[in-house]
Amino acid sequence: MTTKRNIYKNTEHPFAQFIRIIGKGKNGARSLSYEEAYQAFRMILNHEVEDVQLGAFLMLLRVKEESVDELAGFVQATRDQLNFKALDVDLDWSSYAGKRKHYPWFILSALTLARHGYKVVMHGAAGHTINRVYTEQVLEYLGYSICQSDHEVEQQLQERNFAYLPLEVISPTLAELISLRNVMGLRSPIHTLARLINPFHAKATLQAIFHPAYRSSHQQSAYRLGYQNSAVIKGEGGEFERNPDARTLICGIKQGELYEYELPKLTDNRSPIEEELDLAVFKEVWEAQRSHEYGEIAVTETMGIALYTMGVCNSYASAMQKAQELWDKRLAV
Repeated sequence: MTTKRNIYKNTEHPFAQFIRIIGKGKNGARSLSYEEAYQAFRMILNHEVEDVQLGAFLMLLRVKEESVDELAGFVQATRDQLNFKALDVDLDWSSYAGKRKHYPWFILSALTLARHGYKVVMHGAAGHTINRVYTEQVLEYLGYSICQSDHEVEQQLQERNFAYLPLEVISPTLAELISLRNVMGLRSPIHTLARLINPFHAKATLQAIFHPAYRSSHQQSAYRLGYQNSAVIKGEGGEFERNPDARTLICGIKQGELYEYELPKLTDNRSPIEEELDLAVFKEVWEAQRSHEYGEIAVTETMGIALYTMGVCNSYASAMQKAQELWDKRLAV
């Protein structure tokens, strides 16, 4: 990230203006415009900023929280640097949080959709937060490949209708920045914008947040980016997974129109946290060798949201019914 600092002893660094805009005190600071955010993040991606500038910029954004224009500008700058092959993808599924208290049931939702012919691309990053189980690890345990290029994504979609792409393949710079979580002690805007990249321009996108306030900013940013079908939820553990123990507010986009819809709580009491995340148990549920009441509700409900978002069903009630049918038939296809 570092440039030669001595060049700027007598003149201002070009990136300094962006730090000043967001950091000029309680009364003088403001959010970046879309164009400013785009230019600032393009400079970051091109390694045109000092390390100290980068740290200051990310933490100032973290304190004030990113605006919709800032998020959209950051994401568009990232998308404009991608050079991936055009692929036919039904669903873009972001997975950046990892799981700690419950199994990653959302993975089984995605794999069930893929078994029934829907083309799903999942992307994420592993290891940036301590003591969590990440999607990469689970997929490898289940026998799925981790793609290292767009050609491998294409191959996996042809063979299994599912592909997982690590953030470090999408953007090594973003992967480096997201790993700063353990250096800074805080998440940065990278955790937010990575979820919105949609690298293959899928017809529908799914994003989860941990803090409820981010639901609207994700929804509005997706809308600003021109996404036609999208869903944002406060997912279990920060992953796109319906928590049966709580009401789930969906902030979505349906054929270019914004909407909100709330799914009811489905359990009487809070389900117990897993003592350990034994992937052998998880695999047995996937292969119908074991049942798991909480998990199977989470799988079908999460899948139902995906089916509605993709436009497969016209109501959430019919989407949940279809999700149950797909889950029941997952081993027959």
